[in-house]
Amino acid sequence: MRKTTCAAVLATAGLLLTTTPAHATTPAHATTPAHATTRAHAAGTPAAVPAAVPAAVPAAVPAAVPAAVPAAVPAAVPAAVPAAVPAAVPAAVPGVVPAAGTPDGTSGAVPAGTTGSTTGPCGYTATPDDPPARPVSLPPDPVHTPDKGIVKVVVATNQGPMLLSLDRAKAPCTVQSFLHLARSRFYDFTTCHRLTLYPTLKVLQCGDPSGTGSGGPGYSYKDELPTDLPNWPDDPTGTRKVYARGTVAMANAGPDTNGSQFFLVFGDSRLRPDYTVFGSVDRLGLAVLDRVAAGGITPTQDDPDGIDGPPARRTDILVARQLGHR
Repeated sequence: MRKTTCAAVLATAGLLLTTTPAHATTPAHATTPAHATTRAHAAGTPAAVPAAVPAAVPAAVPAAVPAAVPAAVPAAVPAAVPAAVPAAVPAAVPGVVPAAGTPDGTSGAVPAGTTGSTTGPCGYTATPDDPPARPVSLPPDPVHTPDKGIVKVVVATNQGPMLLSLDRAKAPCTVQSFLHLARSRFYDFTTCHRLTLYPTLKVLQCGDPSGTGSGGPGYSYKDELPTDLPNWPDDPTGTRKVYARGTVAMANAGPDTNGSQFFLVFGDSRLRPDYTVFGSVDRLGLAVLDRVAAGGITPTQDDPDGIDGPPARRTDILVARQLGHR
């Protein structure tokens, strides 16, 4: 297959590749994902990425997420979810590692560093104790959140392009936030810090500009949890669901702690339905994820076996842009 260059993807999308960095949570392995806003994992800085981009960060579905724990994939993301979560976060669950330290929000964007919350139905709330990993405002929160249609977002990485289809009907507030962060270049030049290779949790977690698994946008918002996921085959209780290959979901650090970290599922994963599903990744994107997964995980002191940590094939988001948006 001919390799598609990032420049070609951007040219097709009518986008300009800039070198301006932006802001950017994942799942972990186990039955409960860690904070989707748990900031992420990563390692090494590629030539295409500015020095400002964090290096050597372990991978919610983040570095703050415990080994074998996905974030919102994980305890916000599926069992065996990527996420840099603290030891307190369940193993194998996508999650966001809690950090110390916000954007704004009324019906329009509010400057970063403010307090309070937006007044619309999404109620994006600033988190002063968990400041933004990069300056960004609270998302717009209109009286009626757009809740119809599929929005396409191209995510160009150093490993290849991925096209995401975001479903406004499934998670309108999540899609609204994700698009705001993409437009604000929060995800540009960030590292996907966590990869999980558990038998029941296969995800790549991204979305933390700090690359640690504990970084986020300085705000949080409510869950929009799935109600139609099939039961995991060997779980007679029906409490664990199938987050299918190709799913895009938010990593988190617990209920209603969504931020910027998200995870991409490359193999059916077993998780509690505690992670917001807001889209899917296309065939070419899955090929990219399979290539990254095949490269394995860089062993660390906490994960000498290479099951949950930063991908050996460092994966950096160069740009993330909504298609058809000016």
